[in-house]
Amino acid sequence: MEEKYILAEWMNNDLPKEELDKLKEDSDYSIYNNIREHAATLKTKDFDEDSLLHKIKLRKNETGKVIQMAQNWFFRVVALILISLGVFMVYQENTNVVEFAKKGTKSAFLLPDQSEITLNSDSELKYKNKNWDNNRILHLTGEAYFKVAKGKTFEVNTTLGKVTVLGTQFNVKARNKRFDVVCFEGRVQVNHNETTIILTQGEKVSFENNDLIIQKKTNETAPSWLENELLFEQEQLKNIIEEIERQYNISIGYDPKSANQLFTGKIPTNNISVALEIIATTYQLQPIKISDLQYELIKMNEI
Repeated sequence: MEEKYILAEWMNNDLPKEELDKLKEDSDYSIYNNIREHAATLKTKDFDEDSLLHKIKLRKNETGKVIQMAQNWFFRVVALILISLGVFMVYQENTNVVEFAKKGTKSAFLLPDQSEITLNSDSELKYKNKNWDNNRILHLTGEAYFKVAKGKTFEVNTTLGKVTVLGTQFNVKARNKRFDVVCFEGRVQVNHNETTIILTQGEKVSFENNDLIIQKKTNETAPSWLENELLFEQEQLKNIIEEIERQYNISIGYDPKSANQLFTGKIPTNNISVALEIIATTYQLQPIKISDLQYELIKMNEI
């Protein structure tokens, strides 16, 4: 068998065993083998492998006098095209859409089913856009407000728990070891470790360090952070400081041992002086401005 027919016969599974053994010894065999592997993954309707092989055979018959170097380059180009197509399709199949809100900002966008999402500062949401109707799974880091399109279901996964919804409005926050969910309309199912809780309109639940710390009714009709306020309930000072840092994109130095009491109340996200004064008054601290991006909270007796 002439060498110029070997690859075409091999791709068509017609190559005799002795010729196949010789081909495997070729230094370019790994490249040729990638043709078969990636061609097998192609799912596009327009791709016709038999037609491609037929064209290769015809081209080789028409250019029988072309030198071997040209033949090698031709097959290298075919291999690169097929590999590129395969890699592109795998990338399209597995890539995530990533939405992100930087520190000091909020970000609003629509999902493929027109559900509305608003991300709070320093938060991220990932999902697969391809085949969305059958794969409505979201991965949240941080905090987000969801207004789900009527009749649409999906799951919101975080490192601390999962929320399953059907046509509703709700808020999810997962930071450090605290997990908060508030249902503003409709119904949501909250899963945290082995605990499952169904929330209906006007109910909220909070977990911290794997313990259920809050389960109650609320008069909230939307997340307070949408109106430039942070609402805290039985929150540790560490969490409050970190949230203020996210909202204002600043750094706040303080002694973590300065207070052990939990905080309940509201803090503005559009006035750093008032925000720090509320914390300072509650914990008997004094706010010191180092620069526009750096502050300190000092104990009164240390001034």
